Amino acid sequence: MKVLLTGVTGYIGSLLVDRLAADGHTIRGFARNPARAPAAIEVVAGDAVSGAGLEQALAGIDVAYFLIHSMEPTTDGPFDSRERTAAERFAAAAVKAGVQRIVYLGGLVPVGGPDSAHLASRLEVERILLSAGPCSVAFRASIIIGARSRSFRFLVRLVERLPVLAVPAWHEYRTSPIDERDMVELLAHAATAENLCGQSLDVGGPDTVSYGELIDRIRHHMLVDRPTLRFRRLTLTPIASRVAALIAGEEYELIGPLMDSLEHDLLPRDDRAAQLLRVRLHSLDAAIEHALRDWESREQLAAR
Repeated sequence: MKVLLTGVTGYIGSLLVDRLAADGHTIRGFARNPARAPAAIEVVAGDAVSGAGLEQALAGIDVAYFLIHSMEPTTDGPFDSRERTAAERFAAAAVKAGVQRIVYLGGLVPVGGPDSAHLASRLEVERILLSAGPCSVAFRASIIIGARSRSFRFLVRLVERLPVLAVPAWHEYRTSPIDERDMVELLAHAATAENLCGQSLDVGGPDTVSYGELIDRIRHHMLVDRPTLRFRRLTLTPIASRVAALIAGEEYELIGPLMDSLEHDLLPRDDRAAQLLRVRLHSLDAAIEHALRDWESREQLAAR
């Protein structure tokens, strides 16, 4: 099967390359900077927001992975507008090329619908892409636990660099983080799995924890003892996200929308994804330990 991987130079896309190749698929990448892509695959240069390169990239493709997000700083307008434009242009090009399946990775949606720009944008992109391919599928995930996951790295940096962990009121809300290995397996199986057409599947790990408990688990595996202040009513998300981004060395344009989405439970509706695709899930502790070991194989963690 011929597969297109957008976001091939990104976190999940780069992990999927070897996994899809192991299943015997022919892989083509799509990237703004092909020099950063794996040398072993064909890569088409382009940009989904402008539409450049999409026709060439999608020619002859059976399955296309849409792993593009647009939250980095830019002068090109708000991220949700860029994400919608990219999805619309990609969908139109995929329909024209006769692509049968688009696989999208988005975000979990709280009960009652999204109430943050970040999650609302993910849901709109999902709607656009599911309508474009006759057998498309969307996955919705919360925090992915991995050494290169921006969300995980953000939490690790806070544990590492703050002498006192001051956690706003959102620490009480719950989620089900998923091991990057499991996320990659689910995405890889989606290339050929039957009975997925038109579905939106929630994914999460086997452990449900509050955000405060997640920070505690990370702190435990890092062998770091930090006093923690937990606020029950105080959120201060706009201020807290700017301060947290500065401490973690991250861009506010990424951290701000992510922290906005923490102010409610983000839980899977069910566990059908793992059952349908026959993927066994790692525990949260196994995921964190694996991510930290992988991190330390690349760079030193000062607090571990």
